[in-house]
Amino acid sequence: MSNTFSRRTLLQLGALAPVLRPRLVKADEEARSVVSVVRGEDRRQNIRAALAAIDDQIRPALKTKKYVLIKTNFVSTTNQLAATHADAVQGILDYLEPRFRGPVVVAESSAGDTMEAFESFQYPRLARERRVQLIDLNREGRYRRVALLDADLHMAPARFAARLLEPDAFVLCSAILKTHDAVVATLAVKNMGMGAPLHSPRGASPAWNDKRIAHNGLRQTNYNIFLAAQAMRPYWGAAVIDGFEGMEGAGPNDGTPVPSRIAIASTDFVAADRAGLEAMGIDPSWVGYLRYCGDSGIGQYDLNKIEIRGEPIASVRRKYQLHPRIQRELEWMEPLRTT
Repeated sequence: MSNTFSRRTLLQLGALAPVLRPRLVKADEEARSVVSVVRGEDRRQNIRAALAAIDDQIRPALKTKKYVLIKTNFVSTTNQLAATHADAVQGILDYLEPRFRGPVVVAESSAGDTMEAFESFQYPRLARERRVQLIDLNREGRYRRVALLDADLHMAPARFAARLLEPDAFVLCSAILKTHDAVVATLAVKNMGMGAPLHSPRGASPAWNDKRIAHNGLRQTNYNIFLAAQAMRPYWGAAVIDGFEGMEGAGPNDGTPVPSRIAIASTDFVAADRAGLEAMGIDPSWVGYLRYCGDSGIGQYDLNKIEIRGEPIASVRRKYQLHPRIQRELEWMEPLRTT
């Protein structure tokens, strides 16, 4: 068959060009993501305002869901700086109250005891006041398997909390601006991806911990967060990152506070994290799992294709001190050496 075009066909294609060109431009515009950045002296108000600023992005999906799940971050069960503050959840509930009438649950699968964390951070009072349910995803024990990589680069299925992969749930991630001891920074995508694997409740026999599958080397951990995000992306609703008091240095648990006084929100978790890195003064090329997510289309990682609503990034940027082992963390970018 000939690969040449007739003169008539070329003229027809030429006539279509003005029609096709606007569609290409429109598709490029649709690839843009929206992120809100709010600064203020009240954590709860910042969170509510950040979500309200992207209300037009949230509402279409929210109205199709049966319940809202707020996924907190309890990497520590005792250190408030390392954990989602109850006032941040209050701000989320303030946003939801006039917009959603269904059930709301606050859920987590802490590396420790989730119920201990709820008690430490005053969540039972919040639950009574706001009539929300607190769920320890480890105790609930419902799971779906997601394929990750183990330390030997073999496929290893991990048990992920089933609620974080339910089409009926609007999953709202409540994350924090924090540095990290393995992957440079932890924000929304890391909170979801590494918070989803479960472990057995305290005292269970036999004891097991699928979080250990996810954390097993710099390269594997970055790639496992990407694999988790790939599996969970269809179920994500919105991310809100609390930067009222971020953490620098020896994060995600033992760092020191940074009074950034901001909140960031987006329905694109990757774009939210990119804005968060900018606010922390972190080179985005250093964060492997987010680069993978951006390159694979899970979210928008190109700052030029992110619409910032509210405060300009430059006006809220503060240079966070990175983890003391930052040079070790960046070894994931080097060629793989085998012996």
